[in-house]
Amino acid sequence: MVIIGAGIVGCSLADELTERGWTDVTVVEKGPLFATGGSSSHAPGLVFRTNGSKALTEFADYTVRKFRGMDLDGAPCFLPVGGLELATTSERWADLQRKHGLATSWGIGSQLLDPLECVELWPTIDRERILGGFHTPGDGLAKALRACEAQARRAIARGAVFLAHHEVVGIEQRGGRVSSVVTDQGVLPADVVVSAAGLWGPRIGRMAGVDVPLLPMAHQYAKTTQLAELVGVNDERHELSRPILRHQDADLYFREHVDRIGIGSYAHRPMPVDLADVPSSAAAQVMPSVLEFTAEDFEPSWQDALDLLPALQDTKVEEGFNGIMSFTTDGMPLMGESRELPGFWLAEAVWVTHSAGVARALAQWLVDGQPDTDVHECDVHRFEQVQLDTDYVHERASQAFVEVYDVLHPLQPAERPRQLRVSPFYPRQQELGAYFLEAHGWERPHWYESNAEAAEGLEVPERGAWASRYWSPAAAAEARATRGQVALYDMTPLKRLEISGRGALDFLQHMTTNQMAVRPGTVRYTLLLDEAGGVRSDLTVARLERDRFQIGVNGNLDLDWFLRHAPADGSVVVRDITAGTCCVGVWGPLARDLVQPLSRDDFSHKGFGFFKAKHARIAGVPVTAMRVSYVGELGWEIYADSDVGLRLWDALWEAGQGLGVTAGGRSAFNSLRLEKGYRSWGTDMTTEHNPFEAGVGFAVRMDKADFVGRSALVEAAAEQPRRRLVPLLMDQPEHVVMGKEPVHTADGSVGYVTSAAFGYTIGRSIAYAWLPADAAAPGTRVDVEYFAERLPATVAEEPLFDPEMARIRR
Repeated sequence: MVIIGAGIVGCSLADELTERGWTDVTVVEKGPLFATGGSSSHAPGLVFRTNGSKALTEFADYTVRKFRGMDLDGAPCFLPVGGLELATTSERWADLQRKHGLATSWGIGSQLLDPLECVELWPTIDRERILGGFHTPGDGLAKALRACEAQARRAIARGAVFLAHHEVVGIEQRGGRVSSVVTDQGVLPADVVVSAAGLWGPRIGRMAGVDVPLLPMAHQYAKTTQLAELVGVNDERHELSRPILRHQDADLYFREHVDRIGIGSYAHRPMPVDLADVPSSAAAQVMPSVLEFTAEDFEPSWQDALDLLPALQDTKVEEGFNGIMSFTTDGMPLMGESRELPGFWLAEAVWVTHSAGVARALAQWLVDGQPDTDVHECDVHRFEQVQLDTDYVHERASQAFVEVYDVLHPLQPAERPRQLRVSPFYPRQQELGAYFLEAHGWERPHWYESNAEAAEGLEVPERGAWASRYWSPAAAAEARATRGQVALYDMTPLKRLEISGRGALDFLQHMTTNQMAVRPGTVRYTLLLDEAGGVRSDLTVARLERDRFQIGVNGNLDLDWFLRHAPADGSVVVRDITAGTCCVGVWGPLARDLVQPLSRDDFSHKGFGFFKAKHARIAGVPVTAMRVSYVGELGWEIYADSDVGLRLWDALWEAGQGLGVTAGGRSAFNSLRLEKGYRSWGTDMTTEHNPFEAGVGFAVRMDKADFVGRSALVEAAAEQPRRRLVPLLMDQPEHVVMGKEPVHTADGSVGYVTSAAFGYTIGRSIAYAWLPADAAAPGTRVDVEYFAERLPATVAEEPLFDPEMARIRR
């Protein structure tokens, strides 16, 4: 195999692969070894592990553990000086409290400090300016170039070959998969190629015919002249005596360089870089990824630095540069094998912080077939086509740069570009005052202002500042209307696939966990598993005809999974039908009263049972109706072609006026589904969980023919789960949490929250959480840590609402 790029990712990957027995590894690098001239060569090396993403936190934690145990000729590859983040505003202080909770959830040791404790760690700080700090003693500084060479030496000792000054000029393929890497020094045969080229990733991708949606961006870094108080404190080998420091309210970070201070800034304007303007190693004044320092952009940051660290008044900026880094539209790495060119893999947009962790996961993926860590947030196939557009990548990645140190709410949508994908119902949603959030390019109503008046007088407890953002009491009215009358929900953004052909049934039997050999007109809830038995996704599968199935999936990763596994003989056709169709969910006790008068087809319980599907006409519109419900009420998902979607909505809306019909948004929807205990894949369960511990074992038919992941479940099915996903009911109804908070028992932190919402029907705040089995029994008392406060809760029996399923089956 060939790895393109000998930066921190390429060297880490070569080490991880050769350690696992893949010794026929060649690493090609266009520059010298090991200061290659890429981002790794100038990276300041800050490793702060805590992140809202569990995967990124695990990657960073592994990077720390690995580098901490390595040295290069006696010089350490990691300096464990810790990290300190400061708050100078109340908003930032709240965010650091929340970050402390994230660290606890993911197993990272941390402390919240008062101003005096912060100054003890960094005496230069102006104590009067800060409210407190977040201290992570295990964080520190990665010495990237040392780590590169140390790992490369280990890989070379196992048989790997590193080739400097070999510029890749082409990727060849044969028989539908990658076959070789063409360099300016010759051709290297390879059946596996990994692009770890960093900022040059898009160029390598184009050679392979693969989209690499990242944007190279310049980021400013400067060093001061000598700081008197550091003279004689540090030495060249260890460099640091104080924690690496982040002043995120000013978009700044600081680290020591022996007796000087290094300052990095994200406060300046976005500086996208065209690869055509990046100089070669020979032409670069310093290195290709280091551009000329623009002092005027740094001036405001320098003033902010002086305000925080008054001792810097006796220094000046002695040198600086604009260093190129890789940014994606969502701030996550790009990992995985291309479907367009099998054998061609990506390990791009990876910062030093996560480098060894990403390399380990990719090595497991290559050698074992899948990584231990769930990587769906990083999978290169997560994007929809609209998200691969060059202008989209440019705009979103530029915004990602601006937001690196911003306080971001979990529900906060991107501001632009917007209105990329809208359902046919969009004009009516606007008329009803929909408040839209965005996901995968779709505009999705979160609530409707037209329902705000109906919420007046409802007993809806006041909630905290964060839980009140991107929320409206209108959601309470929408949830009540769904339980009491009938509501329309726009389900169009739910991705839909059609799988057809003479081999469709056998294909789905093999790919999914439930029994697919059912009569046409039957709907099944089922799972996609990986080979280790982890939950890749959950699906709704409707057998519409003998050889045609409609599948409701969770996103583009499911489409990719099916396409990868579809037989090459043409017996199975997998087609994404989302763009040409739409869907409205009609749910509530009066759903049948709304739908039946508009149709000559039988929508009675006897004529249209639960988990059944049929072709019908509603108000003259041809539809595919499925009697399923994610909110726990009588009703249907009604699918139609997009061109008649608005007509369908208008007919249902007009006919429902006498029934009190309401338009419902995602906020109410989430509350209703948690009352019923319905899981949300990617939030409540991932590949790190098996179906039995996740509470979806009912969708697994171990008595049917072999399916993907079955062998791994045999042992799990016979054992009691060691952990469980369980509902918590908060003691106080106003205690609405957001997700990812740690859960404590007398034994300490034992789990974390996944989904949370206020249950408007039951009048209680709900939080689903992963807990060890001995803490998951109903009645167990726990505390949820929310912004550094312990909120009492109790493990409850599920489902919390209508356990007899009487409402949904009427």
